Amino acid sequence: MKHVLLIIFCLSSLCMSKAQDVADFFVRMPNEYILQLEEAWRKDLIDLYKSGKTATLDNTINGKSTLLRLSADYLLLQSTERSTVEIKLLPLINNTNIACVVTTVHAPVADSRVDFYTMDWKPLPADDLWIPATIARFVSDSADRRSESFAEAMSLLDMELIRYRLNEENTTLTAEFTTPDYLSASEREKVKPFLKPRPVEYHWKSGRFE
Repeated sequence: MKHVLLIIFCLSSLCMSKAQDVADFFVRMPNEYILQLEEAWRKDLIDLYKSGKTATLDNTINGKSTLLRLSADYLLLQSTERSTVEIKLLPLINNTNIACVVTTVHAPVADSRVDFYTMDWKPLPADDLWIPATIARFVSDSADRRSESFAEAMSLLDMELIRYRLNEENTTLTAEFTTPDYLSASEREKVKPFLKPRPVEYHWKSGRFE
């Protein structure tokens, strides 16, 4: 029921504003969500990309920001040397959308934050839209959870670092467990046998990632 109410809220908010593609959505992004790029600069990046030029501008933190990919419903921005922003418009019903925004920071290991918004940038409660991955999602189904080597491996994974990626071609979200990248080579060899070899995949179905 809570999920149904959320969808109704999204639709009512969307109907009050004109239809947008991801470029327009990005330009209208509140400045507090991306301090290094003011609205006019975001528009300039879009214009440069659409004209076929290298879409790179100096930003407010003495670095550069580059628009790497842009389609009707997907955007990838290298916002700083160590961070990226991905935006994907996700369909609901009656040709309406909400936006998933993935912010990834490499410090030095990649770790992401996933947020959801209406098309007029109202934050949405994520609980109704997905369940974030935990370490347990990345443990191999065949792992012997009673073994001493498993206990030792899990003790090394004392941080939960996960990189999320949106797919430009479809509505898939992948989750890659990056905590092992923080470990030494010998420690990675200890944990590798107990982890799944591929990222976890989420698929957008009936208004949520499953």
